[in-house]
Amino acid sequence: MQLWVGLGNPGAKYALNRHNIGFMALDTIAEVHGFGPVQKKFSGWLQEGRIGSQKILLLKPGTFMNESGRAVSEAMRFYKLDTDALTVFHDELDLAPFKVKVRMGGGLAGHNGLRSINQHLGPDFRRIRIGIGHPGSKDRVTGHVLGNYAKAEMDDLVAMLGAMAAEAEWLAKGDDARFMNDVALRLQG
Repeated sequence: MQLWVGLGNPGAKYALNRHNIGFMALDTIAEVHGFGPVQKKFSGWLQEGRIGSQKILLLKPGTFMNESGRAVSEAMRFYKLDTDALTVFHDELDLAPFKVKVRMGGGLAGHNGLRSINQHLGPDFRRIRIGIGHPGSKDRVTGHVLGNYAKAEMDDLVAMLGAMAAEAEWLAKGDDARFMNDVALRLQG
């Protein structure tokens, strides 16, 4: 069993924020792979399903970003999972928009959601880094991260989310390199 967590902020006003790309990724995966209904659990929203032969739990913390670790650690304890079963989908300033990279462990890059999970569980979990690009200057970061995707970006956003969902079986199998490669190939077309 694996726990896949999408980071974001709850509420309609945040729905299309770049910071909510983790929520968007999980919603797309759940839809493409026919996951069960949303259940209110662990201070968030949980869906259960299968990708290939793997049982996957999708969790969107209902806390604000800087408290994400609380919901994630509750779910991890309940299901008696170790951090090797945890995958976190999040926005990444240091990646070009719509690029997807997988990394095990590593730094927090000022990301409050990652920092919160790190405080509860330590740094050794798999991260799906979803590029949102850097706005150029440090004083524009908050507005960029909490800003909505522009209309001109919607086709690229939909294509990236669809590619990630279509190739999710590689993540479920633990083949991170194949996942990254196949997502990139889909996005080149």
